[in-house]
Amino acid sequence: FFFDLMAVANTLKWSWQQTMLRVKDPLKSVAFYKDLLGFTLIDKIDFPDMKFTLYFLTTLPEDEKYTLEPGTVEAHKYLWTTKHVTIELTHNYGTESQEDFKYHPGNQEKDGFGHVAVNCDDVYACCEELEKAGVQFKKKPDEGRMKGLAFVYDPDGYWVEIIKRGDNSGIKNKYNYSQTMLRVKDPKKSIPFYESLGMTCIRENHFSDFSLYFLATLPEGTTAPASDSDEARAFCKNLFPPVLELTHNHGTETQEDFAHNTGNTEPTKGFGHIGFLVDDVDAACAQLEPMGYGFVKKPGDGKMKGLAFAKDPDGYWVEIVKRGGYDAEATPYWLEPAAQ
Repeated sequence: FFFDLMAVANTLKWSWQQTMLRVKDPLKSVAFYKDLLGFTLIDKIDFPDMKFTLYFLTTLPEDEKYTLEPGTVEAHKYLWTTKHVTIELTHNYGTESQEDFKYHPGNQEKDGFGHVAVNCDDVYACCEELEKAGVQFKKKPDEGRMKGLAFVYDPDGYWVEIIKRGDNSGIKNKYNYSQTMLRVKDPKKSIPFYESLGMTCIRENHFSDFSLYFLATLPEGTTAPASDSDEARAFCKNLFPPVLELTHNHGTETQEDFAHNTGNTEPTKGFGHIGFLVDDVDAACAQLEPMGYGFVKKPGDGKMKGLAFAKDPDGYWVEIVKRGGYDAEATPYWLEPAAQ
């Protein structure tokens, strides 16, 4: 059954494309990721009728110059066909002017979302620069038991890990977007689910009370070493695109009633979903249906037709978007005509 799913996944060309975070003030959040961490704003999509705007940012290779204007048809076409993984910042109108408003950044009891991360060559030098720029730290490189890595807070309090990339990586960027971390209850369910979405487990790291699994949508023609090999660590740290880091705290898999907060209900709303591009949304949903984890929205549901939200084994939302969209402007949905 699993190998049948993998065969279908290969034909649909699943490609991880986004991690969505809700933000209070997009001016502050976009500036943080763009000006301090080297991300590029590649597109902006306004939904005035529904009172929200989406901002898509990613780290592009140093030699890839982005000349498109966010919000244009050309930028939309780039976004919905890109092989890069973006951070999608969702701004619901009015939150920026509500003094006491804040989203839940995760990392409290039973929270599922952990952090996003960037890699760099020199964690200490980068953290010194970030501190001078007024960035607040959860953990500085020399604090705690794990030396040489850091966690900073973005404007909404989401954790951003600062990690040293591998030696001789060949990456010229100061920073590259390198991780989204989610906690999972049972990796024996979560890993096959994401492998069925075309991802490869490229590294695993086991400790006494928790394990880490790193998955990626690998560039075409790239073969990873065995995930438990010595070579896997260097391969993972030198990868330019980000990995999906699944963190398993040992024992949760045997707790029948245990569930992580997935970020889409109050009072823990903050992280929203991860998203994938596919060639055929209906076929992708048909592929996932037999796994039995369910859907938040099927392609024909709701006002925005043609895109879907599946649930993974922990109930995290997984958006499924048609690569290249449905029209000449690469719109990845269509709106149901108003009733006459």
